[in-house]
Amino acid sequence: MGVMSVGVAIISSLHLLAQADLSDAFSAVGGIRFITGLTMLVHMFWAELFVGFALAAPVLQAWGARTGSPRMDHLAHSMARFNVLTFSTGATFAVLFVVLLVGLYPRVTTSLFTHFFYAIAIAMLAMVLTLWGMYSYYYKWDRYSVLNKKRHIALGFTMGFFIWVWMVIMTGIDTYMVTGGPGVKPLSGSTIESFSTAIQGIFNPMFTELVLHRTFANLSWPAFAVAAWASFMYIRSKTSEDRAFYDWSSSVGLTWGVGFLMLQPLVGFTIVYALKLSRPENPVSRADAGGAYERLTSGDTSNLLLINLILVVVLIVLSNAAMYFGAERHPDQAGRVPIRFFGLVAAVAGLYSISPLAEFPFLYMRYIALLVMVLATFGAFVTYLRGRLRFRYGSPGRSYRVVLMATGVVAAVIALNMGFMKSNSRVPYTVYNQPAYTVQPSPPPTGFGR
Repeated sequence: MGVMSVGVAIISSLHLLAQADLSDAFSAVGGIRFITGLTMLVHMFWAELFVGFALAAPVLQAWGARTGSPRMDHLAHSMARFNVLTFSTGATFAVLFVVLLVGLYPRVTTSLFTHFFYAIAIAMLAMVLTLWGMYSYYYKWDRYSVLNKKRHIALGFTMGFFIWVWMVIMTGIDTYMVTGGPGVKPLSGSTIESFSTAIQGIFNPMFTELVLHRTFANLSWPAFAVAAWASFMYIRSKTSEDRAFYDWSSSVGLTWGVGFLMLQPLVGFTIVYALKLSRPENPVSRADAGGAYERLTSGDTSNLLLINLILVVVLIVLSNAAMYFGAERHPDQAGRVPIRFFGLVAAVAGLYSISPLAEFPFLYMRYIALLVMVLATFGAFVTYLRGRLRFRYGSPGRSYRVVLMATGVVAAVIALNMGFMKSNSRVPYTVYNQPAYTVQPSPPPTGFGR
């Protein structure tokens, strides 16, 4: 009865919000777009960590079971514990975001819910199964990880799989709002659309590219977060065993982070290209003919792509520096010379790609420089991986730990900036090229609730 009462209270509150005109409610604290965007970014911060750890934890545990490494099991348990402890934080901001949408943008919220009703229903089912998998995985760890390890690992994979399904569906709705859904039915808030219409809206231009990008990103930046966390925890460690574990964990985080980071510029290029091709078939004005890509690369948002590129270059340079300093764990310090060489090549290519000379002697030199940066980082990465087989953990250098902490911060900033850049690409619309849905708050629909 208590749960039912809470549910009734929440539904009633949302119903009242949808009928209230809150257009000027947040003018004193930065405005409606600022508050709504900030709420979503805070949710994204925790949600991306959750997805990354949900995907990585069972993989690490399975790897540890195969190799007999207790450290793998320990790190996987730490990730699952983090998810259990912080899930409510991300969920709180997700609910707050929905409340803001219902209260400030009732028309577009209603239209999205009805247009993607069946897709959202599947996403909610996936979230319930995620929670079942997460709590079963964590709270049965001591029993299943000893008596039935395969079953326990399978529970972990259900957590990772279903939260990935949730991410895929949300990405489809997100990309629909950015591209305007060329070739698919526009939003309508009158009735619940069919299942096929919802699926058609999900599989829009830029959907596949952004799913790949988010999957790799949610495995990359949380890995850098693990490396930064382990570097910090190393300072607080009291025993040599703990210091060795956190030093080893920082190396695992760096390895995973760099491995998936190298895929990001390649997939990112396909996202920008897909965005450029997804121009509206019937633009409502001449200014909208170029689509969200033209909006992103002109006006107030014209520098967002360059800013993001600068941040990516900084992250890759820091990653190379971390691998160079981390290679000192090798008893012979073998590999530091080639890593230094590859790192310098990556730094020079990255600096060229963001310089005013990036289009000299021809237009595509920027992309060639980015490719050189990725290939040089790959060379350093392979060298670092080969050296890890003989690393001695427990006494990392100060420079290594400082660089890793900086890498974790920059990776987090990039992840949040991606969301900020994507959302601003569709302004002045919440759903691109659909003038009935703009970023300006709207009053409740006439007759709503009668």
